Amino acid sequence: MRPVVTLDWTPVCPLDRLDPDRGVAALVQDVQVAVFRTTDGLYAVDNLDPVGGAYVMSRGLVGSRGGVPTLASPLHKQVYDLTTGRCLDLPGVTLRRHPVRCRDGLVEVRLRQEE
Repeated sequence: MRPVVTLDWTPVCPLDRLDPDRGVAALVQDVQVAVFRTTDGLYAVDNLDPVGGAYVMSRGLVGSRGGVPTLASPLHKQVYDLTTGRCLDLPGVTLRRHPVRCRDGLVEVRLRQEE
């Protein structure tokens, strides 16, 4: 399957409402998304933990591994690369990423769906 990006950007919140290294959950076109602001930029991933099956990723721990921004699941602590979505602890497991941007001080997310 190859990723498909929807055309619509959905406003999530003002940039100043995102605390550094803390996540927020947002509903984007009926999909729960976790949005993070780090010193490296903005990241948006599915809020669904691919291992635990619960909608908790917005409560995950932001960090880094080898200079790469990461997100650790709050359930079982699997660590994901925020730039690729790849799980660094379990081969073959990924966390779906979504394009995110800040436009005029407003954070917007565009869903990425699998074909």
